[in-house]
Amino acid sequence: MRKLGKLKKVELRDVWPNESGHFTPWLASEDNITLLGDTIGIELEVEAQEQNVGPFRADILCKDTLNGNWVLIENQLEQTDHPHLGQLLTYAAGLEAVTIVWIAEKFTEEHRTALDWLNEKTNEDVNFFGLEIELWKIGDSDIAPKFNIISKPNNWSRTIRDSAAKTELTDTKKLQLDYWTAFKEYMERSKSFVKCQKPQPQHWANFAIGRSYFYICARMNTREEEIGAHLVIFGDDRKEYYNLLEKKYKSQIEQQMNMKLTWRFLPDAKENQIVALPLKANPKNQKDWPRQHEWIKNTVETFYKVLSPVIRKLDLAELEEME
Repeated sequence: MRKLGKLKKVELRDVWPNESGHFTPWLASEDNITLLGDTIGIELEVEAQEQNVGPFRADILCKDTLNGNWVLIENQLEQTDHPHLGQLLTYAAGLEAVTIVWIAEKFTEEHRTALDWLNEKTNEDVNFFGLEIELWKIGDSDIAPKFNIISKPNNWSRTIRDSAAKTELTDTKKLQLDYWTAFKEYMERSKSFVKCQKPQPQHWANFAIGRSYFYICARMNTREEEIGAHLVIFGDDRKEYYNLLEKKYKSQIEQQMNMKLTWRFLPDAKENQIVALPLKANPKNQKDWPRQHEWIKNTVETFYKVLSPVIRKLDLAELEEME
């Protein structure tokens, strides 16, 4: 019989003696912030450490790459306390759309209950996560971190509450919600590497691609009877990033994508796009959803596989060198 090792718990302070000097820089590294993002289901991009956001100060300041909203991380390598809870409430009160992540060695029951209550009472633009962090090893192996979610937004109950119950939606909105709910379930069954967001009663669904101000958008159009997908580039530098992609990477992207693309520079809009040729399909035909969902899955995954590595390394200095 094969011999199995024994898990041994490691004290946090043995690895990170100082919170700001050791733990925060460790968590802010690319691999570890990705581990945290995978745990809470948000693709994170670190903006700064120990930095103010207006009048506020966060241990780690991140952006949700899907929508550009702030994600503030508060670290506490000990048991949770009231002063840290007060800081979180201050952040939530001062920012319109924010996700707040509180990481601690141990959560008291009252602080876990407080986060659960906040998630229940606040709207869906403000989210609270509570996570305990542990360190483990087997024998002489490397020490491994483990995040345990203690509190998180209850997306299911929020969908019901914020929509004032599905029965109050229009027929079109009901169809949209059902369509994207079924698509998310299909993606999970298929074990897709692309993460789906919470389904919403709208004609589109967005997917993070690994960098702020870029995302993939899938859409369903009942009027035109078609489905489609495209890359969105938004933010203050959308023109420059679009030009860089088109001038330097267009041929590479089109060759690797192996599909017809339309490049849309929209000077009067808030975004620019790279658009796949849409598929004629009626989203009202529920029997055809498996075919439609398969097409959206394949197209979104192709966008991600080809474009994400390019987008992650984009540097506007490249554009200056070309001019």
